[in-house]
Amino acid sequence: MPNTTPRPAQPLLSAVVPFLNEADNLPRLIAALEQVLTTLDLAWELVLVDDGSQDSSLAVAKAELQRRPQLQGIVISLSRNFGKEAALTAGLEAAQGDVVVPLDADLQDPPELIGPMLEQWRQGFDVVYAVRRRRAGDSRTKRLTAFGFYRLMGRLSSTPIPADTGDFRLMDRSVVEALGQLPERSRFMKGLFAWVGFRQTAIGYERDARAKGKSGWNYWKLWNFALDGITSFSRVPLQVLSGGGLLIACLALFYGMWMVLRTLLFGIDLPGYASLMTAVLFLGGVQLLGLGVLG
Repeated sequence: MPNTTPRPAQPLLSAVVPFLNEADNLPRLIAALEQVLTTLDLAWELVLVDDGSQDSSLAVAKAELQRRPQLQGIVISLSRNFGKEAALTAGLEAAQGDVVVPLDADLQDPPELIGPMLEQWRQGFDVVYAVRRRRAGDSRTKRLTAFGFYRLMGRLSSTPIPADTGDFRLMDRSVVEALGQLPERSRFMKGLFAWVGFRQTAIGYERDARAKGKSGWNYWKLWNFALDGITSFSRVPLQVLSGGGLLIACLALFYGMWMVLRTLLFGIDLPGYASLMTAVLFLGGVQLLGLGVLG
């Protein structure tokens, strides 16, 4: 059910944009945000987070804000490339708005969707997330792997994570404050957005191709990102580890009993082999079981 708490008539909106080497796209994104939010007659601020860019992105971001003295905005420059999740977290911590909207800097997240998101927020929803109906510009391999990842997460995770959903969403201030209280250092934001709960609803959209430049995500980074998500929001790997360790320990115990019985009946084939193998297998199983319990 939507939240029935009255919403501010004129909320302050914070647009949070983490970026890495997006010098060509930042001016177009800021201009698009300015045009859309001016039409909505909103007070808004812009939080730009430079995730260790190697091009002129930082200088471009500062210049764009200097050209707009009427715009309330800040630029956060991280000391190195920490990754998008860390940059997004830094931006959320700095945002002061009643509602907060994270966007990618490549213009694949259309600012025009902020208006419909606000309408849903005014109706009482705390989170309005954007679901991709189409992924223009992505290769067939990337679309297939993304499809498989979200479906796999849906089966493995005890926290329902909306499929085909990125970081683009509108969040109430209460949601942002709840996210800020979480102690995780390795943060899988798509999972955290779902884990904190609150009243959430979806809006579908057609995701366009990048305006300019090339994505910094390669398949190796996406693979590591997927592993972070699975290990952060699923107990299945630990359950497999614990179950596998218990199985190996039981098999080692039965194997040791068989070796003792066989030795009594038929004599010794190789001195020490039976006891050594039984000890190695049993202790290995106990260690795997212990790791699962610790996890």
